[in-house]
Amino acid sequence: MREHGGCSDSSSDLDEEFPVFDFLQLGRHPHPASQSSTDNTHSGNVGTYSGAADVMMISSDSDDDAPYVPLAQRLKQRQESVISASSSVTNGKDAEHYSPSKLGDLQLSRQNGLSEQPLSFHQVRTVSPDEAAVFPQQGLPPADAKKNAAKQTLEIQSSTKEVLMKKQNREGHQRAKEGHRQEQERQRAERKALAEAAKALRPEECIKHMVVAVDPALLQLEGGGTLLAVLQALGCNCAIEKQGIPRSVSWMRRAPCAQPEDAECVREALVVMQMTVDDFITLTHSYIQEQRHGAGSGPTLSSWVQQHQTRHPAKTLSLVVLDLEKYFRSQKSQTKKQNGGEEGGVKKRRKNRGAQILPEVSRVDLEEAVVHLQLHNGVSVCFLSTWKDFSDHITMTTKAVAEAPFKQEREKTGFSFYLESEWAGGQRVDKAGKGLLQVWRRQIQQLNRVSPDMASALLAAYPSPQLLHKAYSRCQSERESVSLLSELLIRRGEGVTSTTRHVGPELSRRLFLLMTSCDPENTLDSTV
Repeated sequence: MREHGGCSDSSSDLDEEFPVFDFLQLGRHPHPASQSSTDNTHSGNVGTYSGAADVMMISSDSDDDAPYVPLAQRLKQRQESVISASSSVTNGKDAEHYSPSKLGDLQLSRQNGLSEQPLSFHQVRTVSPDEAAVFPQQGLPPADAKKNAAKQTLEIQSSTKEVLMKKQNREGHQRAKEGHRQEQERQRAERKALAEAAKALRPEECIKHMVVAVDPALLQLEGGGTLLAVLQALGCNCAIEKQGIPRSVSWMRRAPCAQPEDAECVREALVVMQMTVDDFITLTHSYIQEQRHGAGSGPTLSSWVQQHQTRHPAKTLSLVVLDLEKYFRSQKSQTKKQNGGEEGGVKKRRKNRGAQILPEVSRVDLEEAVVHLQLHNGVSVCFLSTWKDFSDHITMTTKAVAEAPFKQEREKTGFSFYLESEWAGGQRVDKAGKGLLQVWRRQIQQLNRVSPDMASALLAAYPSPQLLHKAYSRCQSERESVSLLSELLIRRGEGVTSTTRHVGPELSRRLFLLMTSCDPENTLDSTV
């Protein structure tokens, strides 16, 4: 201590006491007895840190034997020891020894003279990940903890976003796969429907898809039962429903479908109407009167047909008149009786008193009215004798309506002057003679008005031109040669709808000229 007198002796510097911290100690560890005496001696001058296990009070006094080390050098040595301790902790050596919970024991061990270096209160420690997870606040500073928390949040958000993107991609792929599968099923169904539709147009299958609609008023007449029986025997479907035109028959084509109850029916344009003799004669007489005198007493045959065409513009009307010859026979008998005398006429009037008297129409007038109707209104008239003939007429019309789409499709060719579009490439014939039959067929079909059915019938009888030439040579006369092929049967269609006809003398004559004529300027057909 300094003296208040303003002067001091030579030992005043040595007697002056300073507070010394543990990190300034250079490894000197005084004995416990001296440490206790020192604490007791300087308890009034230096404040002690009670309850702090890592801080202890020492005095600058030392043994006389210890050399004196200046304060600056001691601080430098202390700094070097701190750096070496920090590097050892950074390398992961003795990490558990430097945990915060054991700092007090570490300081006490150093006070007791152990050789380990003490830690300062301001030393920076590197904490292992396990310690940081258990003691986050002690292991890392607040700034590093916030940084790691933000980093973890970003990682969680990125992983969540990645999972959502994968889920969306997977769902999108599944939707695309499902859409592709549905598209394939739709295309497969369309191809199947087209195949079924093409099959339904074949002659042997088309009748099964036809529906004949018959007006109930037609079935109540004399031959209604016969008509219904013939249609059922044909193999088509019958529908009894009221028609827009009375006593008429119409047709519907049922489109092929997977479910029969879902099939749609497409109505055909043709309508056949059965017309009574009385109505037909009355309308014809009105037409004749209008043509001769300029005015009629009622509707004419043409105006009556035009009225139905206006009501049904999409329909093609065809008329059938039954037993018209009965009217002409009655007219002829009346004429004879009138020529026989008044007595016969009186008896006739008494007999037909309750019957309607029809106007007189000649056959010439009737034909004139029918021709005018066909040319100006496009309506054909068919005269039949019995109800059996009417039933057969409906049967043949049903076959014609059923086969019409197939025939129209077959006639569609690339060029009008070729029967088949494949003719443009010619017919290949190999060394074995395969293909000669098709060449012969095409030679026959090059003639005017020769159908494939006609060519097939000729090929069946004479498979080569040489055989036909030999047949001509065996004929006794030219007339026999000309008519050689006229009786050949031509089969048209297949199944129940098939029909037959003869080749005819015209085609037979042209083939005879083709095979036997030596004149290159000879014309086979004047209409070629």
